[in-house]
Order: sequence, then structure tokens, then C-alpha cells
Amino acid sequence: MSGPLSDTKNASARGCLRVLGSIRLDEVLVLQGTPMMGALLASSQLAGGLLSTQWWQLAALLVAGNLCLMAHVFVVNDWAEIKTDIQDPTRSARTFASKGVTRTAVGWLALATLFTSLLLLGMLNRESLMFGMLIVATSALYSLAPFHMKARPIGGTALHVIGGALHFLLGYAAIAPATLDAWAISVFFGLVFAAGHLNHEIRGLQGDRLNHIRTNAVVFGQRPCFVAAFILFSMAYALLLLLALQERVPRGLLVTALLYPVHGLFTWKALRNNLNAQSLLRLQTWYRLLYALVGVLIAWAVIWHQG
Repeated sequence: MSGPLSDTKNASARGCLRVLGSIRLDEVLVLQGTPMMGALLASSQLAGGLLSTQWWQLAALLVAGNLCLMAHVFVVNDWAEIKTDIQDPTRSARTFASKGVTRTAVGWLALATLFTSLLLLGMLNRESLMFGMLIVATSALYSLAPFHMKARPIGGTALHVIGGALHFLLGYAAIAPATLDAWAISVFFGLVFAAGHLNHEIRGLQGDRLNHIRTNAVVFGQRPCFVAAFILFSMAYALLLLLALQERVPRGLLVTALLYPVHGLFTWKALRNNLNAQSLLRLQTWYRLLYALVGVLIAWAVIWHQG
């Protein structure tokens, strides 16, 4: 039998679900891959490797902590930029405000995800907690005033290189102390993260220009920004191949050289289509698939090596 108390509880539950629904879950899920690659590559330092119960327990805690951490990063970004996002015709329909969620509620969500993520990462070890806190710091520098590095050309890209590298190291440190090889490998993920973000800036050019946000694409133009992104991707491929040749990562990753021409083909197609929205989205889909394949190759190489 329903009553005032029951109705209040139902309304509160719906409100909480609406606030949680403002999290960019698709982006949060995509960013689970990088730390898992770190955890996979660190598994060789554990007795029993991937077959050990300890690895699976640590990996589960890592996933839980990283889900909350990435949710915090995106929620903070959305909270900080809601005024400009509302004015951006390409983003306004996807804002939390369009879903009836207040900025105050999103602020509390940011604090809740921050506290939960650091609590979970702290349960792993001090090094994981440190990398988690550094990622929070890079997020704050990028999104929040007075820093707002998003509006500082090159600076925002540098933060993404650092953030991507830290994200890999977070996963590695969850399993074993980060080695010099781990730091070298982390640069690959930093380059990929920064290159992907440059493409994201190109797609957001119209809205950023409307809101007078000085991103790389706004300041330098679409094509120079796009070429810079491809150069960063190319550097990432070259670094991974070098690390494989030096056996600092499994040599089986040399096969990733076959993916580079495919990436180049879709890059050329996007340029030929004058970097229109559809071609950029298609390119994003393909390079995400390609790097998912890199992740599969890393997993396969680690399993093969430990087998």
C-alpha cells in the first residue's frame, strides 16, 4: 500500500538514479582498458601470474577504484563547464541540466566518486593511491578555474600525455611496484591519449569557438591540429615497436606494425572528407577498435609468455 512516505522514497530513488545517469558511462567504460593493460603487464611479477588468485583480487579492486575515478574526472569536467556546454549546440542536449539534474547535485556526486575512488585505490597500496591522486590533480588542472588548462593550447595536450601515462601506471602499480620499463611503456599510452584528445578538440571546434575557449583546434586550426594528432599516434606506434624490439614488452607486439597502415588509411579518408563530423567519428571508432586490438594483443602476449 502506497503512502506519502513510500512516494517520498520513490521520488528520492528516482532523483538518485537521475543524478547517477548524468555520468558519461560510455567514456568511463572506454577508459578501463589502459590500467588493465598495466595490470596485465605487471602480472609477470606475481607468483603464478594471471593464474594467481591474488592477481584477480587486485584486478577487481583496481576496476572498482578506476570506475569511480574516471566517473569523478568526467563529472568534474561536466560540473565545471556546464555554462559553456549549455550554449554549445553539439553538447547541450547531453548535459546533466537537460536531464533535470542540478549543478549542486553533480558537485556532490563529484565528491562522492572522489572519496570512493581514493578509498578503493588506497586499499590496493600507497603507490596506486599516489597515482590516483595525481590523476585527480591533472583533472583539476584541466577543468577547474583558475587553471582551466583546456583553454591553454599545448598545455592541455601535455596534461593528457601525463594523464594517460599515469593511468597506465595506476594499473601497473596495483599489481607490482612500477619499474623503469613500466614508466617507458606508460609514455605509449600518454601519446595515444593526447592524440585522441586532439581529435576530440577538432570535433568540438564549433562549440569551443562559440564559447571563446582557446583549444588547440581554435588557435591553430583543424588541419594542423589533426596532423599533430596523427604525429602523436605515429610516435606511439614507433615507441611500442621499439619497446618490443628491446623486449621491454612481449615481442609478439611487433605485429602491431600491421595496424599502422590501417590507421593511416582512415586518417587519409578523414582528410579527404575535409574533416567533417562523420569522417571524424568514423576515425575515432576505428582507432578505438585498433587500440582495443592492441590491448587484446598485449593480453595474448602476456598469456603466451606465462604459459
